[in-house]
Amino acid sequence: MVVPIFVGRERSVAALEAAMEGEKDVFLLAQIDPSCDEPGGSDLYDVGVVAQVLQMLKMPDGTVRVLVEGQRRAHLSQLHDEASLTLAEVRPIEQTTVSGNEVVALMRQTIEQFGEYSKLSKKNEGVAEELGDIDDAGALADAISAALSIKVSDKQALLTEADPLKRLEMLLGFMEGELSVLQVERRIRGRVKRQMEKTQREYYLNEQMKAIQSELGGSGEGGEGDDFAELQEKIEKLEMSDEARAKAESELKKLRSMQPMSAEATVIRNYLDVLLD
Repeated sequence: MVVPIFVGRERSVAALEAAMEGEKDVFLLAQIDPSCDEPGGSDLYDVGVVAQVLQMLKMPDGTVRVLVEGQRRAHLSQLHDEASLTLAEVRPIEQTTVSGNEVVALMRQTIEQFGEYSKLSKKNEGVAEELGDIDDAGALADAISAALSIKVSDKQALLTEADPLKRLEMLLGFMEGELSVLQVERRIRGRVKRQMEKTQREYYLNEQMKAIQSELGGSGEGGEGDDFAELQEKIEKLEMSDEARAKAESELKKLRSMQPMSAEATVIRNYLDVLLD
């Protein structure tokens, strides 16, 4: 794959500059602990990617934006620290090719599950459409791995596994877990959205009621609006049981929606007065 990388460490920039003067090959490794500023051999995973630098651009803030193209997996044999950069001895990892009905079935299942993942996450939908053109199991596994939002350690496990079939099986497991999380997130979003819509609807209806009462002359100084506010304040301040408070709130809500002069409104108002007394 071709990806952009932003590089800021002096030794990494020096390594890039040295690569540009030679065959433009660099060895890309992930850190075990991303917070380590000066990683040594024990701070790095031992399987990475040999990549070729396609483009290098120095930014005004001193960092470097580099475009690299991954070539092949490789195992780190040894690191050599030189004056300004680090050299790596690597051993290429041979990629196996697999075929057969089981491979085809597993590839189809993986593509189908990634399609569901893309719909739920609303990411990489364009990638999902292109996967059908990939006929190599290893290439398919790598393309999907790059598009998943999973932990670095999980991606590292996929990178380390040389067997394409096992990579596809691992991907199915990771996507199953991600799908479960995404489905829960969708239910939570739906619940929050419904609650917000209900709150907004109640606010809108209350405002409408206030406007109607204002037109009817039922609000203002000494009006019905003040009475409602006084009742609400009493309910909030009084020490009441949960059941009594819930009943008072319910009756006040009904009272707000009624015509002040109706017989039922008078009954509810009297009931509230007795309850609060």
